[in-house]
Amino acid sequence: DADQALKELQKGNARFAKGKMLQLRRDQARLEETGKGQHPFVTVLTCSDSRLPPEIVFDQGLGDMFTVRVAGNVADVDEIGTIEYGVGHLHTPLCVVLGHTACGAVTAVVKGSEVHGSIPALVDNIVPAVESARHQHPDLSGDQLVPAAIEANVFQSIADLFEHSAEVRQLVQEEKLRVLGAVYDIQTGKVRWLGVHPGQAGLLSSGDQGHGEAEPAAAKSAEAEHAQGKAEPAKHEEPAKDEEPAKHEEPSHGGH
Repeated sequence: DADQALKELQKGNARFAKGKMLQLRRDQARLEETGKGQHPFVTVLTCSDSRLPPEIVFDQGLGDMFTVRVAGNVADVDEIGTIEYGVGHLHTPLCVVLGHTACGAVTAVVKGSEVHGSIPALVDNIVPAVESARHQHPDLSGDQLVPAAIEANVFQSIADLFEHSAEVRQLVQEEKLRVLGAVYDIQTGKVRWLGVHPGQAGLLSSGDQGHGEAEPAAAKSAEAEHAQGKAEPAKHEEPAKDEEPAKHEEPSHGGH
């Protein structure tokens, strides 16, 4: 269940941060087992940053994690559809949106850096998070604002996921799925758990009922031509405190 999945991730990350990785389920036997089908226990939406390979930082093996990676860990059409496959078809009980310190995509939006090609349509998902961080921390700017914006962006992705996925909302409401936010520190190797979205109850009740797709990124590109944008602040409160470790026994991986 979600508690067991969370505990497995917490214990794996603790091993990684201490340099005591077990590196289990990465052998020929696991290849043969997963060749018959996949049964991951968690769906993870995270950044494409090369310093953040989820299976390594959580010390997990082949077939353990259903991973979605995109710059800035944004939740748009493709990412949401892939998450729906993980939680709806593969039935993972836990979904984690994992940001990281020194995120280049978030930093670019905070500093209003010029971006080219298709990148403006990608980072426009981050604009509301940065505006929210500015609203909540008017005394911060530039590099000092980036950490708050990174946290806000994690919650923005969760909000986008809830808003545009009726399937995810239903699974959470039926207590078949838990969605948590977290931030990985690229210097310490430790994951800090942010918990559920502070406005989850409202997001579950006011989502885009009947529409399971997110607005295409191309339709939103006007806001992103300037990285600071003019989006309204995201309507969520201060990030929640760290999630307490679950008090369940570590799950067996025999069925993975």
